[in-house]
Amino acid sequence: MQANLLIRHIGQLVTCRPSTKPPLRGSELNHLEVFDDGAVACFAGRIVAVGKTTEVEKQIELVFDSVIFEAKGQVVTPGLVDCHTHPVFATTREDEFEMRNLGKSYMEIAEAGGGIRNSVRKLRETSKEKLFANATTYLDLMLAHGTTTVEAKSGYGLSTESEIKQLEVIQMLAESHSVDIVPTFLGAHEVPDEYRDNRAGYVGLLVDEMIPEIARRKLAVFSDVFCERGVFEIEDSEKIQSAAAAHGLKLKFHADEIVGIGGAELAARLGAISADHLEVISDVGIDALSQSNTIGVLLPGTVHFLDMKNRPPARRMIESGVALALATDFNPGSSATPSLQIIMNFAATMLKLTAAEIINCVTINSACAVLTHSEVGSIERGKQADMVVWNAENYRQMPYLYGINLVDKVFKKGRVVSHGSRAA
Repeated sequence: MQANLLIRHIGQLVTCRPSTKPPLRGSELNHLEVFDDGAVACFAGRIVAVGKTTEVEKQIELVFDSVIFEAKGQVVTPGLVDCHTHPVFATTREDEFEMRNLGKSYMEIAEAGGGIRNSVRKLRETSKEKLFANATTYLDLMLAHGTTTVEAKSGYGLSTESEIKQLEVIQMLAESHSVDIVPTFLGAHEVPDEYRDNRAGYVGLLVDEMIPEIARRKLAVFSDVFCERGVFEIEDSEKIQSAAAAHGLKLKFHADEIVGIGGAELAARLGAISADHLEVISDVGIDALSQSNTIGVLLPGTVHFLDMKNRPPARRMIESGVALALATDFNPGSSATPSLQIIMNFAATMLKLTAAEIINCVTINSACAVLTHSEVGSIERGKQADMVVWNAENYRQMPYLYGINLVDKVFKKGRVVSHGSRAA
């Protein structure tokens, strides 16, 4: 078969090819296919051969102007998939970060008009061009740290006009940036200032106007809701998400983050693709997820950034059969990192996951959480050639070494698009 790209003599090639139907659960999550002295061959942006270097070279015929990369002593994995991000916002919120360090809680700041509502006021005043420029910078950082696919949420507009504006910026980014972007409508992120005394009225606006218009314009794949005490209660969340499903949107949930009100159970019952956060998930919620196809997306960066006392019970969830993924939750208020690399370290130190579990949680399982696993998330013949070459001696160093960028090269559709901190 023909190939125009060959990465060979890889110290450790980690394919993340699942041995069972993904997403991975239980002991399967701790399984990795690893080739020493491995190779990957690609043609026209697709993977055509994977395995030992000697075996791959026998299978392929390099065409004129082919590119060969030597990766001796390095690790190669699939491109990382960040399945929960909020990258389109007007300004950062470092002042609130300092307020929390001086004793104010996240909810106290939000109730005083800060938090998400602060970002909403600023986004409404900011042009699409400025939002696009800001988000491009953040996507560049994600790419440089090995992320090749992201889910991107709206939720800082909270009006029909401004939510559309934010989703149109996400669409512009998807059309122009090397990173693949999956859009999510999060109009149910908070109750905006003008509806503070009329929550039911805002839920009605979401159900009767926003969701139908977003669906009509095909601006989102998913609908998300912040299912939380004092934000959108269970009844509100079910009404919003039932309307979204009726209009053809797939479902995601911010669930059981601060107060456990049964968000995981609702997500499982409604057939959501994922339930995210889960810091205070109950045993009933764990059981509900384990018996469903809903993936639990854990966001340890948020736990770290907000210095939360509760941590998602990751080991118990794995032992119960819940399919898990990891994400940054990159946003200006509660997790200001675009790097999945540091999330991998947090998952090891905070959640006690193994290196193999972590790698599967940021590749094949996270791809399942955004419904892109048929294209990305593993190094398999026929899939998109999204790969990362790491300056690591073995895959266990990836969550072990932190605070530095281990990326040597990022390939997107068979083309080098980043050299870590250096532009491609």
